[in-house]
Amino acid sequence: MAEKEKPASKTISLKMPRIPSKVWIVSTIFLLVASLFLLARQGTVANTGGTTLISASDAGTKAVAYINDNLVQSGTATLVSAVDDGDMYKVTTSYSNSNIEVYMTKDGKLLFVSTPYDVTKPVPTTTTVPKKTCADMPKAATAQLDAFIVANCPYGLQMQRVLAEIVKNIPSLTSDIKVRYIGAVTNGQITSMHGDAEAQENLRQICIRDEQPDKYWPYVACYIQAGSSASCLASSGVDATKLNACTSDSSKGLAYAQADFALTDKYGVSGSPTMIMNGVTVSEFDFGGRTADAVKTLLCCGFTTQPSACSTALTTAQAASSFSTAYASGSGTTTAAANCG
Repeated sequence: MAEKEKPASKTISLKMPRIPSKVWIVSTIFLLVASLFLLARQGTVANTGGTTLISASDAGTKAVAYINDNLVQSGTATLVSAVDDGDMYKVTTSYSNSNIEVYMTKDGKLLFVSTPYDVTKPVPTTTTVPKKTCADMPKAATAQLDAFIVANCPYGLQMQRVLAEIVKNIPSLTSDIKVRYIGAVTNGQITSMHGDAEAQENLRQICIRDEQPDKYWPYVACYIQAGSSASCLASSGVDATKLNACTSDSSKGLAYAQADFALTDKYGVSGSPTMIMNGVTVSEFDFGGRTADAVKTLLCCGFTTQPSACSTALTTAQAASSFSTAYASGSGTTTAAANCG
């Protein structure tokens, strides 16, 4: 979330460094936005005498050009719309499959990359959403928990680590857990949010999952340690010939992948990881975060009648994110749902 910065006292500059992540919104200007908005209302926008105002269309074009030239490191932001919003223009941009609103003064000189506050009104109060309980979870005679990830996302790896721990300690729940993958098939090629290497690893894991399911979790348990595909294929006993036939045959590998991608569209999945249980989006953070015990509890709450294995206590340590030979992260309870997306 946004961090507070002290507003500038006299000279205000909106110059910002390039963002090293794919999400270009600068989240550290909460107080700066408020003060800039006040100055804009008192000066440039409110006093139009001698000031040349630009059109909403021009503001949209100018905002997107500035964003792409200065704030985006990879990919491109595009213009969705630009409309008059009173003292400013509200410009809606599209970046990485998300719509993001920014604001520009009507003289086209100041760009706000967060929603400005109207200092003539109180800050809107936020409502804390209560955590859901086991009784709130969607029920089925046989629960199905689908974890949507991408293979090299630190938080996708974290979720696979959690699920591998559950499978290792409660094998009877294995059939109720399925890892699915986020991506797309474009011009006959699989794609993923972090590039081709990740896309090919997604495809590799999908083929193992669907054609050599007994090798899937041993392979994943190895891969999440260091990302060494070649050594993990060997140590987990994956049939390399069968795997290569799957990944190279579009009627197999790409077809399996496309089935996952169709479900990401159906459920509106964009972040890795996203949890879908019995066809409904759910959150592990309602039960304690990304720990084996919390996700096991989440899954067990999806059964109309819980299996006896659900009484098995698992570790409550938060799993490590990214590649790691250790299971635990060493941190305390996690309440923030960090993901890639």
